[in-house]
Amino acid sequence: MHKRVLDHFSDPEYKIPKWEPKTEKSAIAGLTLIEQEKFWLSYECISRYLRATKWKSAEAAIHRLEATLVWRREYGLYDLITPEYVEPEATTGKEILFGYDTQGRPGFYMIPSRQNTSESPRQLHYMVWMLERAIDCMEQGVESLPLLMNLGDRGKAPSFQNCRQMLHILQEHYPERLGRALVINVPFLLHAFIKLMMPFVDPITREKIRFNPDVIKEGIFAKNELMSGAWGGACDFEYVHEEYWPALVRLCEERSSSWRARWKALGGTVGIREYDYKTDDDRAPSLDEKMANAVTHIVDAELLVQATP
Repeated sequence: MHKRVLDHFSDPEYKIPKWEPKTEKSAIAGLTLIEQEKFWLSYECISRYLRATKWKSAEAAIHRLEATLVWRREYGLYDLITPEYVEPEATTGKEILFGYDTQGRPGFYMIPSRQNTSESPRQLHYMVWMLERAIDCMEQGVESLPLLMNLGDRGKAPSFQNCRQMLHILQEHYPERLGRALVINVPFLLHAFIKLMMPFVDPITREKIRFNPDVIKEGIFAKNELMSGAWGGACDFEYVHEEYWPALVRLCEERSSSWRARWKALGGTVGIREYDYKTDDDRAPSLDEKMANAVTHIVDAELLVQATP
C-alpha cells in the first residue's frame, strides 16, 4: 500500500489536482511538485497519512495527501507565512518551543494570557509557522510533539471559530503530529467552551488530551526539561523576544538547510526517509555570548541549549 502511494507521487507526469493560484503574484503557478513539496513527501510523511486513514486504502491516503498539498499552497506556507510576516504575533512569547519530553519530542507551549493582537488570520498563520518550526526541531525518529497549554491567568480566550479552525488544521493537515495535548488551569467558565469543542475532536485526538496532569510524576517530562511555575519544572525561563526570536529563526533555517542538502545528495525526490537525511551529529553553530547570557534555555539545532546566565 505504501508503494502504491509512493508510485503515485513519483510519476514524472504527476500534477496536483484542483490547484489554481489565487493571484498573479502567487509564488507557485505550475501543477507539478516543487522542491519543497517533494521534500515534504517523505517516506514517513506517506506513512503518517496511511496511519491517519487507518490503512483503509492507498486511494484514501492519496486523497488526503493531495488535499494537504493544495492547502499548503493556498494557505501560504511557501510564500505568505514568513518570519517577518508572523513576528508581530510573537513579541510576547504566547507560543514557545522549549525542552524535550521523555520521548525526545520538542515541547510546544501555548500561553493564551499573553495574547497581544486582535483576532485575525495571522494568529492562525503564526500557530502554523511555529508548528513547522517544531517539526524542524525533531530529531531522528521523532515525528510528534507534546502541546502544553496553560489557561491560567487572565487573558482573552480564542474564539470558538478560531479553535475550530486550529483543530481542523491539526487533524487534517498535520496527522500523527500531536503526541499529547496537556492542558492545565482550566477556568470554570471555559469548561463549557471545551465541551462545545469536543464533538469536533476525532476520537484518536481526544485520547491524547489530558487535563491537569502532573507531567513530572507521570513521567511525561523530566523536571530539568520543563518550565517552572505552573508546570512545576526546574527551568526558570523568561521570554526575551529580541534574543529568542532571531535565534529560533536562524537555527531552524540552518537545520532545515542542512537536511535539504542531505536530501538532495540522496536523490532529492519523493519518498526519501527523514531518518536518512537527519543524523545524530546534527549541530547548529554555538549561540553567541549575548544569547547565552540572555536566557537559560533556547532553541538550537537539537531544539534547546542550556546556558549559564
